[in-house]
Amino acid sequence: MKYPDAEKIEQLKKEINEHNYRYYVLDTPTISDAQYDRLLKDLTTLEQSHPELITLDSPTQRVGAAPSKTFNPATHREPLLSLDNALSLEEALAFEKRIHDRLKNNNILTYTCEPKMDGLAVNLTYIQGLLTRAATRGDGYTGEDITLNIRTLPSVPLRLRTNTPPAYLEVRGEVYMPKKAFLALNIEAERHGEKTFANPRNAAAGSLRQLDPRITAKRHLAIFCYGMGYYEGKLALPSQHALLQQLKDWGFPVCPDIVTIQGIEHCIQFFNTIEKKRKKLPYEIDGVVYKVDDFKLQQILGFVSRAPRFAIAHKFPAQEETTEVIAVDFQVGRTGTLTPVARLKPVAVGGVIVSNATLHNLDELTRKDIRVHDTVIIRRAGDVIPEIVGRILEKRPPSTQKITLPKHCPVCHADVIQTEGEAAARCSGGLFCSAQRKEAIKHFASRKAMDIDGLGDKIIDQLVEKNLIHSVADLYHLTLSQLVSLERFADKSAQNLIDAIEKSKQTSLARFLYALGIREVGEATAALLAQHFLSLDTLMQADSATLQQVSDIGPVVATHIRIFFQQAHNQTIIKQLLKAGIHWETPKQNTHLPLQNQRFVITGTLSFYTREEATQLLQSLGAKVSSSVSAKTSYLVVGENPGSKLTQAQKWNVPLLSEQQLRDMLQQGMT
Repeated sequence: MKYPDAEKIEQLKKEINEHNYRYYVLDTPTISDAQYDRLLKDLTTLEQSHPELITLDSPTQRVGAAPSKTFNPATHREPLLSLDNALSLEEALAFEKRIHDRLKNNNILTYTCEPKMDGLAVNLTYIQGLLTRAATRGDGYTGEDITLNIRTLPSVPLRLRTNTPPAYLEVRGEVYMPKKAFLALNIEAERHGEKTFANPRNAAAGSLRQLDPRITAKRHLAIFCYGMGYYEGKLALPSQHALLQQLKDWGFPVCPDIVTIQGIEHCIQFFNTIEKKRKKLPYEIDGVVYKVDDFKLQQILGFVSRAPRFAIAHKFPAQEETTEVIAVDFQVGRTGTLTPVARLKPVAVGGVIVSNATLHNLDELTRKDIRVHDTVIIRRAGDVIPEIVGRILEKRPPSTQKITLPKHCPVCHADVIQTEGEAAARCSGGLFCSAQRKEAIKHFASRKAMDIDGLGDKIIDQLVEKNLIHSVADLYHLTLSQLVSLERFADKSAQNLIDAIEKSKQTSLARFLYALGIREVGEATAALLAQHFLSLDTLMQADSATLQQVSDIGPVVATHIRIFFQQAHNQTIIKQLLKAGIHWETPKQNTHLPLQNQRFVITGTLSFYTREEATQLLQSLGAKVSSSVSAKTSYLVVGENPGSKLTQAQKWNVPLLSEQQLRDMLQQGMT
């Protein structure tokens, strides 16, 4: 059926897409913003009257999509690799020398010099000229599907500007947030008391990974395209320069500051020129990419592992400023590690206001001799992470104060432990420290611990963020109505989780000890402790000397165990867990240990046992099961598709056991 408005809709779509092309690609708009808005409103009104005429390439489909629940994996047909870096003039010159050596000539090379955008690499897939998928770089082979969010960028063509598109095309680009948009976003966030972004790259990455594309649409992201991945069809392009022109012809924005020049010396001249004008650019860059222009030469040069030989990223030097240390606080990470953080008199470094800088650990703090009120040099390493390079001793006032490690956690006040020989200091209140809450619960519920089926990371995140649980003990008091209030929870799924929590109450002493998350007490150590002490009370009262009577437990692990059980809050939570109904049969003391002091390693897939079952059976006969092969390994159990451990075992002349030989050994040991 022919609609009277169909022709008008097509005309408006064509006109708006043309204006998008002129604005974002040619940078020569021919109408005002107000006129553009009126055209878009007219199209929206007509499409609302005729929803059957709405197509995927309509400009109205860039915003207003329903929120996505999650990001699906998206595999690139051709890997989206990264680049090697040149951090100095010498490394840039060495890059060209490697090329000449490989080509076996000293001919003058032509390069494209592309400003290295400080954004997020994306892969855009077009089938028959229509945008069908967009993905982040990910690991180079598989990224996140962000199609709905990419469609909100007006600068991304939904359909190629050609009547003869390739059957299949991957276009590579960099999504970035213009400086003006970044400044406006942070001003708006501050006005609403929300968290601001540290830099445009973080803002772009965070905006592109929003679950709701409508939020992405408000962030004013942009893109510059620079390359092509897999394609099907006739496309004979001789060079990178020609490819960039083809991308522009198809409707993609290409960075206007790209140049094509001869010789590495001219590349370096361009590098120096654009570094001087860097602050005036409307977008952030952190270097210049040099690419051999000729595609035939690119093919000859090829690739090494994750990067091409024909291209390199010449990075700008890290930017530095000086400022004063006002104070040093200790932050507690999700695994309990204390990190000293310098609070600074705010200073602009590389276009970002820096007021905090990491000091990594106490050893680093001591080595650099940083004190409160010192004047320090701040660098944005890699142009992103602020760090303190060192102090200016000549400017040190008499009032400086040395920094000392706190004895108690600044979050939960549990004892802070620093093992001799280790740089990291850690909070010992893993069961109740709010900074470690999520990680403690995730470990507690994991399959090898309490094995609470269905209690995944996202559910734990919601439970903690909604203050429904404050420690692992609170899991056993969750109600159906509380769970139903969570996102994507119905009565059935909520009841299944309640049942799984109830089922977890029947466990073993070894599993319970492992679930507590005591530092350096893994499955094997937990099993040894359960087998040796037989009782939780006896273990909790054991001193360091008694703990060291257990095989493989030395003074360091003994200290971790003793301090953990000394914490009053840990004792309270353990009592709460037992009161909630967690119980186990008292382990039977095994005096028949034919494999005592034997060390086993397992590699490959076992068909009769699971890896966990084999480990437990070996441990029950006194064996120690390790994850790595060494000269002390007694046997390597070899399953199907063994890994590198087999090679290591052969190197050390470690005896090999098939799974059948392992079964025979276990049966003999248990009789």
